[in-house]
Amino acid sequence: MTYPRALKTGLAALTITAALALAGCSDTGMGAMAPSSTAPPASSTSASTSSSTSVSAEFNDADVMFVQMMLPHHEQAVAMSDTLLAKSGVNPDVTALAEQIKAAQQPEIDTMKGYLAAWGQQEMSGGGMGGMNHGSDDGMATDAQLKDFDQADGQAGQKTYLQLMTAHHQGAIKMAQSEVSNGKNPDAIALAKTIITTQQQEVGVMKDLLATL
Repeated sequence: MTYPRALKTGLAALTITAALALAGCSDTGMGAMAPSSTAPPASSTSASTSSSTSVSAEFNDADVMFVQMMLPHHEQAVAMSDTLLAKSGVNPDVTALAEQIKAAQQPEIDTMKGYLAAWGQQEMSGGGMGGMNHGSDDGMATDAQLKDFDQADGQAGQKTYLQLMTAHHQGAIKMAQSEVSNGKNPDAIALAKTIITTQQQEVGVMKDLLATL
């Protein structure tokens, strides 16, 4: 299928960004486990790797909150993308975007779980699909919205997906910007910057797609 020039350019840029994000996530995950040259502050927690090497990571409450909130946020985005991809009659451009979102966010989920393990912190309970609204600006879809989306056919569902995911991304961008401003762990801050860049580009693509459907 021949994509509209603007969308083809946008998706190509996202593919490049995703490749960088995946590489960054790999580096980020290892960075969180790297030995610290200084003693950790009182808020830090020491962890042991599978190689039994004792490692420390500097972090603060903002880092922990960012990861604990972003994990279910990403999990919901992946689940919503799976729901969209299971529908028939979806525009190939929307399908490509959903696959792009999964490709970017699943590795970030794995990375963030590694952060919490290294810091000796727990994930938030409740799962990533509905009922997890952390605040009015987090963009998380509600149970009612997810039910309507799940029941919609491909034509209606793709528009709902784009609308919900646009708000979802905008919420994630705000959360990531807060981490950049208030976080301490350099790896978590780097991941937040990746999320901001990737999801801002995806928001632009989603707005273009909504305008053409």
